[in-house]
Amino acid sequence: MHRVIIGLAAALGLAGCMEDGAMPEAQDGRALFMTNCAVCHGADGKGDGVMARAMKTPPKNLTLIQLRNGDVFPRAKIMSTIDGYARSDLAGPGMPEFGALLDGDLVPYDSGDGKPTPTPRKLVALAEYLESIQARRTP
Repeated sequence: MHRVIIGLAAALGLAGCMEDGAMPEAQDGRALFMTNCAVCHGADGKGDGVMARAMKTPPKNLTLIQLRNGDVFPRAKIMSTIDGYARSDLAGPGMPEFGALLDGDLVPYDSGDGKPTPTPRKLVALAEYLESIQARRTP
């Protein structure tokens, strides 16, 4: 009975997540990237933004995330880094936390574990954009 109640609550929560019914796509996240990330990571995501020169440790090249992770784009890890949840692997005072910036309506998003989770729409849009700019391994 307890599992049924939890399952019903989760289903109702996910049903209430969708504001306009459309999932965010890469182009939705591009504007967020340009506004919040490009100053450090550069307009092309390669770590050469105008603030990069003033930083002790240069920002990472975001087009190589997938290549650095065995040709798999680690959605959950990327979203945790953006929103500030996963800060244990960051050295120094580099990347700011964007959790508050990404507040808003939620969408059911599967970050790779097969379980849709209510996730801020803007965070999903930004992750979709980052995945779309990944360099591909040449044969």
